Amino acid sequence: MIFLLPVYEPSHGLVTTVTALRDAAPGVHRVVVDDGSGPASARMLRDAEDLGCTVLRHDTNRGKGAALKTGFRHIAEAHPGHAVVCADPDGQHHVADILRVAEHVDVSGRMVLGVRRFEGRVPLRSRFGNTVTRLLFRAATGCAVQDTQTGLRGYPADLLGWLCEVPGERFEYEMNVLLHAARADRPIAETVITTTYIGDNGASHFGSIADSARVYRPLLRYALSPSTRSSR
Repeated sequence: MIFLLPVYEPSHGLVTTVTALRDAAPGVHRVVVDDGSGPASARMLRDAEDLGCTVLRHDTNRGKGAALKTGFRHIAEAHPGHAVVCADPDGQHHVADILRVAEHVDVSGRMVLGVRRFEGRVPLRSRFGNTVTRLLFRAATGCAVQDTQTGLRGYPADLLGWLCEVPGERFEYEMNVLLHAARADRPIAETVITTTYIGDNGASHFGSIADSARVYRPLLRYALSPSTRSSR
């Protein structure tokens, strides 16, 4: 198992997360992909390297999807046969939940989503956005996925090559993964995780308008594609 952490302008949460992962799973390697962060992030990235992480770097900001693919390609070459758990090291994903997803991948051999309950004090834009995309995803694919926007996901080793072929460079990539999995009848497993938002989710780099459009566009294309309509 490898932990993959894509980052852009990381906060101290990166150091906190990799330290906790090292302590909880000392034998598991951690790969950080820096998606073109500026000089202010250099210290955080050096600290991650000092904590034993492999840090891969993009010269410019290319998007979360591109960062994930860089990580998948590296892991497939440097750690063949290892499953991967992707997490956002901004404090939202608890180490216990990351380990739970890892265990679920090992047991099931499937793609695993860490799904949030969206109960209690959840920012309105997060609650509304997930509800809308969840309903649209089910309408388009017939698959009932409870959390289409979760960043905590696990993948068995045999999916890494396929994941690098899924289109998308930015936030739309993770939606494309689910859509392509549905079209290919790849099973998607789920496990419940803790819902944590820090400062009304203000640390997120998700841009409400532009990035929402990127997420909904592939959903619309999928729903309108002839192959999808003919299979219903």
